[in-house]
Amino acid sequence: MNQVAPGTSLLAGIHGTADLKALAAGQLPELAQEMRHYLIETLAPIGGHLGAGLGVVELTIALHYLFDSPRDKIIWDVGHQAYPHKMLTGRLEGMPSVRQYGGLSGFTKRSESEHDPFGAGHASTSISAAYGMATGRDLNGADHHVIAVIGDGALSGGMAFEALNDAGANRRRLLVILNDNEMSIAPNVGAMSSYLARIITGKPYTQARDTARRILEKLPSGIEAAAKRMEEHVKGMITPGTLFEELGFRYIGPVDGHSFEHLLPTLANCKELDGPILLHALTKKGLGFSPAEEDPETWHGLGPYNVQTGVPVKSSATPPSYTNVFADTLADLADRDERIVAVTAAMPGGTGLSRFARRHPQRCFDVGIAEQHAVTFAGGLAVEGKRPFVAIYSTFIQRGYDQIVHDICIQNLPVTFCLDRAGIVGADGATHTGMFDIAFLRCLPNITIMAPKDEAELRHMLATSLSMDGPVAIRYPRGSGYGVALTEPAALPVGRAEMLEDGRDGLVIAVGTRNRDALQAVEVLRKEEGLHLGLMNLRFIKPLDMEAIGAHLPPGKMLAVVEEGTAAGGIGEQIVSLAVQAGWSGRFVHIAMPDSFPEHGTQAEILCDLELDADGIVKQLRAATA
Repeated sequence: MNQVAPGTSLLAGIHGTADLKALAAGQLPELAQEMRHYLIETLAPIGGHLGAGLGVVELTIALHYLFDSPRDKIIWDVGHQAYPHKMLTGRLEGMPSVRQYGGLSGFTKRSESEHDPFGAGHASTSISAAYGMATGRDLNGADHHVIAVIGDGALSGGMAFEALNDAGANRRRLLVILNDNEMSIAPNVGAMSSYLARIITGKPYTQARDTARRILEKLPSGIEAAAKRMEEHVKGMITPGTLFEELGFRYIGPVDGHSFEHLLPTLANCKELDGPILLHALTKKGLGFSPAEEDPETWHGLGPYNVQTGVPVKSSATPPSYTNVFADTLADLADRDERIVAVTAAMPGGTGLSRFARRHPQRCFDVGIAEQHAVTFAGGLAVEGKRPFVAIYSTFIQRGYDQIVHDICIQNLPVTFCLDRAGIVGADGATHTGMFDIAFLRCLPNITIMAPKDEAELRHMLATSLSMDGPVAIRYPRGSGYGVALTEPAALPVGRAEMLEDGRDGLVIAVGTRNRDALQAVEVLRKEEGLHLGLMNLRFIKPLDMEAIGAHLPPGKMLAVVEEGTAAGGIGEQIVSLAVQAGWSGRFVHIAMPDSFPEHGTQAEILCDLELDADGIVKQLRAATA
């Protein structure tokens, strides 16, 4: 498979949707093949969300061939599958930069292209956004089309059904395309996924279709239309259309999402219909690249890989990731404590709980893309005497915030929230950055919040949470640890900070993994400036160890707080407030994330931009003491 060379292919001539529309329909399969080859080759050295994009190539081509973007609005749920969409809307040359510093976003992004009418990064939002656009269109007296493309995994999110319920009842013209590949990131779970797969592949449905087709072929043309209506009526009683029809949508399908012979006429007909329509398209995630077809979970999104062998390119030996240390530690603790159960929201691989599930399959629960349900489900487990550990990315736990407040904290239930990807995440950018959890959790009564300085301390914090009787949150970053020795997990003294360096010229308080860079900064300033700053590993964001802070904060000297979270609402605000109330006066330096969303790039690049790495901390501390 060779890199597509400019000027030698159909794809090289696509600089926008007008070029696509100039092709004959018979050329589209060749274009689809070229797009797959280009995606596979282009992402090999940089990684990215390959599987989802490969699965929607024909669907993307068909949509842009028949509809008129950007006038017609095409909203891609989550955005993982939007790479082919970017290729057809003037961003082909930028694809080698996708998810790279200064390059294209890995998701749809309004500021990137007029063809991206709505930004995405979290699942289940497309139908709500599309219905809002359709309503705005009608209020404005316009007549363009609005299309939402949502996967069967994202359809398991409650927000999607809230939108279907509202849109179906109000009867506005709206096309929802269900991209059904039986996958979200991990294999789909839940009754909806099982229902779709069971009905579509079952004998009653396939036999009904085959029988109807044979009968129609033999009927006189005069009664063919009536017979087709009868076929649709019978089909509606045994297909997923029953559910969607009851919600007010006209159900069409399922159709082969990889067949232009099916997609083009069906979408052309949908353009002429009024009211809310749901088109059910069957696709295969990773189609065209056998490793991605055989293991779509791994190939949903990954780093560089070898095109010929299909084997991910391993970097040089690195310490285990925080995610894997968490999962292995939890499984070890569960060996000794039968109360421990684990909960994930459609991310068993990403959170590491697939490792836990292999050792304790009956005590690991994947609830699907349903963070709200995951939180309250864990509360129910806690009521029955279990000790639930809910592993969800920091950015996704935002979706379950009301449940944390109402169902967990008010009732003071012993649920531990393991917030992976806290802080800077890198290539996935703003939608996945875990920058708000400190601010929105520390204001809640009853909760204890911890942040480990390294992977060994993460193990101790997991053990600590088991010794407590109320809600706990542990935030830890994406990526590898430092390779420190992993000692036996042991409970830490609750609410006690750890003093790493003494100093007479001020105190630096570091949160979580900012400790390593803060330590380097303190050492640089001691060597180059003769400045002796103390360094404290906060460990407990809540409750705060103000006794230790007061004991190690020299009067009239500098107080600095370094945290990989938003400055607004960060723990630095509370620390300086309490210090002032206790009589301290001096210069305060808050080294944290600014009041803006970060761009995408590597973690190191973004930390450098935000001056949260060692050099940035040195710069800010030096400026404060000048």
